[in-house]
Formats: sequence, C-alpha cells, structure tokens
Amino acid sequence: MFTLILRRLLQAIPTLWVIATATFVLMKLTPGGPFDDEKPVSPEVKLLIEAHYGLDRPLYEQYGNFLWQRLHGDFGPSYKYVGWDVDEIIAQSFPVSLELGFYALLVAIVIGVPIGVIAALRHNKPTETALMSVAMVGICLPSFVLAPLLILVFSLQLGWFNPFGWGYAGDRVLPALTLGLFYAAYIARLSRSGMLDVMKNDYIRTARAKGLKERAVVMRHALRTALYPVVAYMGPAVAGLISGSFVVETIFFIPGLGSFFVNSAFNRDDTMVMGTVLFYAVLIIFFNLLVDIAQMWMNPRTRND
Repeated sequence: MFTLILRRLLQAIPTLWVIATATFVLMKLTPGGPFDDEKPVSPEVKLLIEAHYGLDRPLYEQYGNFLWQRLHGDFGPSYKYVGWDVDEIIAQSFPVSLELGFYALLVAIVIGVPIGVIAALRHNKPTETALMSVAMVGICLPSFVLAPLLILVFSLQLGWFNPFGWGYAGDRVLPALTLGLFYAAYIARLSRSGMLDVMKNDYIRTARAKGLKERAVVMRHALRTALYPVVAYMGPAVAGLISGSFVVETIFFIPGLGSFFVNSAFNRDDTMVMGTVLFYAVLIIFFNLLVDIAQMWMNPRTRND
C-alpha cells in the first residue's frame, strides 16, 4: 500500500508540472489581457497596474515566479475580484461544488447500480431491455439539454423546485439529477456487464448448489466482484463530475467554483483560471489514488501490479 501511494505521488509531480506549464502557456497565448475590458486609462496607469501584478516582466520571469508561488501554495491575487486572493475564492466556493458533486455521485450510484444489477438478473427478458433503454437515454442526454428539460417540467410546470439558486435544500435536487443521471447510465451498464460475468463463475454455481437463496448469492458472493468495474470507473467519473459541474453551476446559478472558473475564463482572470485548473488537477489525482486503494482492497491480486 505504501509503495502504491509513493509511486502515485511521484507520478503526480511531472503531471502537475505539465498541466501548470500548459495552462500558463495557453493563457499567455490567448489574445488580450486581463485589464483590456476595463474603462480606458492612460498608458502610464496601465503600466503601473501591470507592474503591480508583475505582467511587465519577461515571460520566463513570469513563468518562474508562477511556478515558485504554486510550489508554496500561493495562487496569487485575482485580477477581477479586487481584494481577493485566488485561494480565498477557492476556499469559499469549492465546498458548494463539493456538495453538488457528492449529491450527483450519490444519484449516479443509487440509480445506476440497482438498474444494472436488476437488468443482469433479468437477462434476455423485457425488464432488461426496458432498463437498459432508459440507461441509453441517460447517456444520450448531455447536461445542457437535460437541465432545461428538468427546469421546464419540475419547476415551471409542476412548481416543485426553484429553477435557480442554492439557498434551500430543494435547490440541490435538480442540479444533482442533471449531473448524476448521465453517470448513472454508465454505472448501470458497467454493473450489468460485471454482474453477467460474475454470475457465470463456478463459485456462484457452488453457492447455489449449497441451497443459498438467490438474494444471498447476489449480495454475499456476486455483488462485490461485480462492482469492481464500477469502482474503477469512479476516477473518470469524478473528473467528469468536476468538469460537468461547470455547466450545471452556470445554468442553475450555483455559487460554486465551476461558475467562478467560467466567469474568470471569459474575463481573462489568468490567476483564477490557472489556480482553479491546478486545484482540480490535484483533486483528480487524489481521487484516482483513492480508487486505486479501493481496487486493491476489492481485488488483492492487483497488489502486485
């Protein structure tokens, strides 16, 4: 276990360096500057502003200073949110995005796993066809299409939930469904295929020959192994939930980190964009490490890989 963690941490160092460098280069290649949209100022004042933020220095000095600050956990000040540092904005807004991601992941697991397991147990029957057809619809509907449909039905027509905001408990429902249903469809397909493979194994036939009820065979012997592909998918799923939250938070006007990122990209708030990208990169690496540990616990044979 210690070797796995150490190896993943060592692999993370060049990965983060490449991400940081690519983000820095792309932001510098983007036309315009962070203060071009402000009210017109004299060239002298603009030079003073750029000197205050170190934008008047050569690119190699800006890059070196950028890496040095990030190594010390300093994301720098925001260009657009005056008086705020990037790490302060992240600390304030990320709990909202984390809560949304948790609810969406819960929706994906609670809906996806039962659909996949039931479809596998009803293999080659109408129930399987109906359930997997629903899963296919979930895959085909992206969040920017599903969100307006949910708002139209459950907010404007039925009046059950608010269309926007994050102030009440009910405001979590539509964003979590929008973000989670897409991944519930994938989890359903993975659960079905994993269960179909497991139910063909000899130890399942042995358990049935001993007289165990089908429920016990599924819950005690089959489910843990069948969910192995689902656990392996959690790493990409978390990455997708993070990137998908950008769209969902913007549609539902949720004050999370994703909406700050989108606004910063439009406003050329370079420090906010680069800080958010690095923060999410570290977060994804951490979740992938947790997935690797969970896979080792579920399948001891992988401990020697």
